[in-house]
Amino acid sequence: MSESTGDARLTRNGRPLRVLIIVENLAVPFDRRVWSEAKTLAKAGCVVSVICPKGFDATRGYEFIDGVHIYRHSMPFEAKGASGYPLEYGWALLCEFLLSWKVFFRQGFDVIHACNPPDTIFLIGGFFKFLFGKMFMFDHHDINPELYISKFGRKDFFYRLLVTLERLTFRCADISLATNESYRAIALTRGAMPDANVFVVRSGPDLTRIQRLPANPVLRRGRRYLVGYVGVMGSQEGIDLLLKAVKVIVEEHGRTDIHFGLVGGGPALEDMKVLARDLRVDDFVTFTGRASDHDLFEMLNTADVCVNPDKADEMNDKSTMNKIMEYMALAKPIVQFDLTEGRFSAADASLYAAHNDPQDLAAKILSLIDDPDRRAAMGAFGRRRVEQELAWEHEAPKLRAAYSALLQRHDRSRNPRGAAATPAPTHTPRE
Repeated sequence: MSESTGDARLTRNGRPLRVLIIVENLAVPFDRRVWSEAKTLAKAGCVVSVICPKGFDATRGYEFIDGVHIYRHSMPFEAKGASGYPLEYGWALLCEFLLSWKVFFRQGFDVIHACNPPDTIFLIGGFFKFLFGKMFMFDHHDINPELYISKFGRKDFFYRLLVTLERLTFRCADISLATNESYRAIALTRGAMPDANVFVVRSGPDLTRIQRLPANPVLRRGRRYLVGYVGVMGSQEGIDLLLKAVKVIVEEHGRTDIHFGLVGGGPALEDMKVLARDLRVDDFVTFTGRASDHDLFEMLNTADVCVNPDKADEMNDKSTMNKIMEYMALAKPIVQFDLTEGRFSAADASLYAAHNDPQDLAAKILSLIDDPDRRAAMGAFGRRRVEQELAWEHEAPKLRAAYSALLQRHDRSRNPRGAAATPAPTHTPRE
C-alpha cells in the first residue's frame, strides 16, 4: 500500500519507493532545489538516484552523498546560440537515457522525476512509463518558451518547437510540480493539467546550508561598501544593466566608495567582463566566476546590499529566483526590478526599480547604501520571512503530499474497482 502523509515513509507495495531524478541544468548537489528535494525524499525512506551533468567541483561519475546516489555525465557542449541547443540537449538526453538503464539495474526506480530545462526528458519518462509502467513527475523549473524569447527576442521555429515539447511533457506527466502560482497557471492552461495534479512546491532555501560568516574586508577592494550578486551570467540575467548602473553611480553620482562583487559563471561571463572594460567600470567590479559555497557566502555575508538585476520580461516576471531568498536568508536588503514573483518573494525586504532602468537601479542602490538603519530593518524582515514562510522546511511537506497523490493516482489507475475504498490523501495543491 502507498502512503505518505505528514512524516510517513513513502512506500510502494510494502517497500521503499524508488525515485530517479533527472536534471540537465546544473550538477548536483549544486542545484539547490534538486538537492533539497532529493534529501527530503531520502529522509522519507525513498531510494533516491539522481542523473545530472558534471560541473564545478562535481566531477566524479558516481557519488553517494547523504543517502542519495548521484550519477554524472560529461557535458562537453554549452550552447551560446539557438543552433547550439540541439547539440547540448541531444547529448544530455543520450547520456541520461544510458545512465537511466544503469540505475534501472542497480537501484531500480518506480518514479522518474524530470527537472527542466530542457523539456525533452519526457522522452525518457514516457519510454519507461508506457513500456514498464513507471510513474512520471514533471518538476517545472523554467518556462522554456518564454526563456527562448528572453534570450533571442523572437518567436520562430524553435519557439514553436519549445511550446510543443512543453505540451507533450505536461501530457506525459502524472503529477506536475510548479515553483510558484504563475507556473501553476501555465500548467493548468497551456499544459491542460487537471487542477488536482498540480502542486506548488517553492524553491525555498535550506537554512542548514546557509553559511553566516564574518565579513571579509579584502572583498571590498579598499572601498567602504560592497554590493553583492550571485547567479548565472546569462543574457537574461541583466548583468549588462547592472554594469550600466555601476557607471551611473561612479560617473554621474561621483561615488567611488562602492565595490561590486559578482559571483557566478555562465555563457555571458566573458562578454560581461568586456562590457565592464568598455564602460570603464572594471576597477569597481570583481567577477569571481563559479565559486565554492564558502566563497559565495563570504561575498554575500560581506555585502551591504545585494542586487538582482534580472531583466523585466515575461520569463523573469513569472519566475522565482533562488538568489533572492538566499539574500533574505542572510538578512541582506535587496534591490531589483519590479517583477511579480520577485516582489512576492521579497516583499518589504527589497526596493524595486523601474523596469530595465539603470538610472533608477543606481538610485535605489545608493538610497540603501546611505541608509544603514533601513538596510538593517529590511534585512531583518527578509530573514524572518524566510524562517517563517519561505524556507525549504515549509516546502518539504508539499513535496511529500505531491508524491502521496502520485502514488494514490497510480494505485487507482491500476485498481479502479478498489479506488473508492482507498481515500485520497489530504493535500493542498495551492500554497
